[in-house]
Amino acid sequence: MRDGSGEDNNVAPSVYSHVSRPGSHRYKNAKKGLPFNLMLIGESGLGRSTFLNTLCERSVVPTTNVPNPEQAHIAEPMQFKHYSVDMDEDGMKIILNIIDTPGFGNGTDNETCFNQIQEYLETQFDEVLGEENRIKRNPKFKDSRVHAILYFINPTGHSLREIDIELMRRLGNRANIIPVVARSDSLTPRELVLFKQRIMDDITAHNILVFNFPNSEEDDDEDEETVEENSELRAMMPFAVVGCEEVVNEDGRPVRVRNYPWGVVEVDNDEHSDFDRLRYVLLNSHIGDLRDRTQNDIYELYRTEKLSGNTVAGAASDNSSAHQPIMAARFHPVVA
Repeated sequence: MRDGSGEDNNVAPSVYSHVSRPGSHRYKNAKKGLPFNLMLIGESGLGRSTFLNTLCERSVVPTTNVPNPEQAHIAEPMQFKHYSVDMDEDGMKIILNIIDTPGFGNGTDNETCFNQIQEYLETQFDEVLGEENRIKRNPKFKDSRVHAILYFINPTGHSLREIDIELMRRLGNRANIIPVVARSDSLTPRELVLFKQRIMDDITAHNILVFNFPNSEEDDDEDEETVEENSELRAMMPFAVVGCEEVVNEDGRPVRVRNYPWGVVEVDNDEHSDFDRLRYVLLNSHIGDLRDRTQNDIYELYRTEKLSGNTVAGAASDNSSAHQPIMAARFHPVVA
């Protein structure tokens, strides 16, 4: 991609990236940095911590000791753990706030987990709504609404399980859900293709709302390159990810690899994993879309329900309306 000066705007999203992609940040003038709030949800053992360290290219979550085998049968209650990392992506400072959910799905009855996560998301909306209604607003108010949820799917190779379906159905109109296949290197290429297709078939059959990358063909403001990119990203879903913190030197450049007896998996190689593309989506190309949809669609839907006293019914209703713009009158929004 080139700007009006004829300069090539392509950048390498990461020092580990094998390809360069168009730089597309809209917020380079955000002097204090652009906050981006990301929630990770998935059962234990799916590599959330390793993924987070790989995403941030540093050790954010320290390695934990193996639990006492005698207590391994005891399910720990779900927690919300918060991490904040300052990052520089394509000349833009990003304040990445991560909410991890260790303990999710560890019990036989996960109703409590579902309720806790939904309540957490709605509490962040309530705080913004309260700030909007103040006569004198707090200039230091921090917007903690979740801009995206990465939902880690167990690579069973079959289809979505009940816990996956129920969780995503409940949260589809409360956050931008991006499903990912965890530990995708445990599947053969053919198995992965079929598994992805079954997941998307289940998502369609159960009317689950996910962030499906806006279809921009009807938007005159979008160029052909953006339309093509979004179409390509929709075809990739769910993203197949591999996390790794081991770095080797290959021809003078650092490469993150997982070594197996049968060969290696390069985390940032698009032929091996969708990780590099997903990282680019989160921290560059679609960070604005995720923030905008959180403010203009998801939050406005919740605000309308809240002010009409219909939040319970709204959360349980058909999610199809969540992709539609909310036409209710708006207060001036609180934007971090």
